[in-house]
Amino acid sequence: MIRLSSRRPGPLACAALLSTASAVFAAPLPAGDGFALHDGDRVVFYGDSITQAGGYGALVEAYVVTRFPGWDVRFENAGVGGDTVRGGGAGPIDERLQRDVVARRPSVVTIMLGMNDGGYRPFDPTTLAAFADGYASIVRTLKQALPGVRLALIRSSPFDDVSRPPQFAPGYDDALRRLGCYVSTLGVREKATVVDFRTPVNAGIAAVLRGDPELARLLLPDRVHPGVAGHLLMGATLLRAWGAPGLVARVEIDAAAGRVLAGENATVSELALADGGLGWTELDRALPLPLSFDDAEVQLAQKAAADLESLDSEPLLVHGLAAGSYQLRIDGQDVGTFTAVELARGVNLAVCNTPQRWQAFSAKWSIEDSLQLQLLRRRLMAGAPDDARVRETVALLDARDEEAARARREGARPKPRRYQLTPVAPGAGSRHN
Repeated sequence: MIRLSSRRPGPLACAALLSTASAVFAAPLPAGDGFALHDGDRVVFYGDSITQAGGYGALVEAYVVTRFPGWDVRFENAGVGGDTVRGGGAGPIDERLQRDVVARRPSVVTIMLGMNDGGYRPFDPTTLAAFADGYASIVRTLKQALPGVRLALIRSSPFDDVSRPPQFAPGYDDALRRLGCYVSTLGVREKATVVDFRTPVNAGIAAVLRGDPELARLLLPDRVHPGVAGHLLMGATLLRAWGAPGLVARVEIDAAAGRVLAGENATVSELALADGGLGWTELDRALPLPLSFDDAEVQLAQKAAADLESLDSEPLLVHGLAAGSYQLRIDGQDVGTFTAVELARGVNLAVCNTPQRWQAFSAKWSIEDSLQLQLLRRRLMAGAPDDARVRETVALLDARDEEAARARREGARPKPRRYQLTPVAPGAGSRHN
């Protein structure tokens, strides 16, 4: 079993005693087998303010854009603050569904409601009955209007009764749990995917609470709306529920024999001795996630058991190196210094500061811009849908969003990168950027 030295966010250095033979190893492009999303899908995230914030959906979109850069998958955020199963400030439910979901012709829709439906009061059966009736109606409407649509019913994220005392017994989060039980029952009946956000977020708060109560409260700063780390935890939960593959690329090299042993989702060429070390050219077929594992929010998500690395595996293994430390540069950029033992076990480059990760960040920033365009579009359509000027503006926003999506895909196409492993002076230890 391969062990990944992935806890240290940073660069790589390698010493290499390789032959001058040039090797090429290519692996086929994975088709995403087992992953719930496919090339050509149109995905709508439907819900209240927690969905409108965009965090968990943005992580899913960034994953698809960087992991499958050849795919054309479009994402639309249809969250509106305060919404319930009856709709809300942006219109009643029938209007909301038609305008913000059905009109977008999605093949996949996620639904997360419940936080506002419980009324922030103790549970009562009347509330559950109204929630169940409204939620079932949403599902019926979408299945009738969008034949073949694939639904993911998400049990609402929690109200924080873990790091703070409940406001009443047994707490508002217990009411959300009961509403969530109905969502699970409905999902089974409708053969939809059911995703539970409440349980992992509560477990994450409890895990962090044991060491740092103030830090634990940052997962749900106002008890309702997840912070960045909470959204990362929820996004990772949704990706796992959808069977998202964790591999970015995997390369294994035998330095003593001067040959490539394996290349999964990668092509390796021009393997040769260079400057007393080893150099090669590598073209991966995916990029790592646009995450900095040095970032405080990412670290908080990790403390809360988001386990983002399991979705972001980019191992480099180099065997047969002489004892010592080695520096890795990619396209001339210092990635880090590692011992021969670490390299033989495997180093997860996805947590390092590589040119590939910075390339992926352009997709993240573009997604954030698109979320703002989509929010403006929803507000304009809700405010004056029959105004000709509004319709013209909405058409312009849609065109700009479409252009941005195309640019994201192009910008996420991996590039050939030149890797260089060089021995460093004796006594130098591991260093990871």
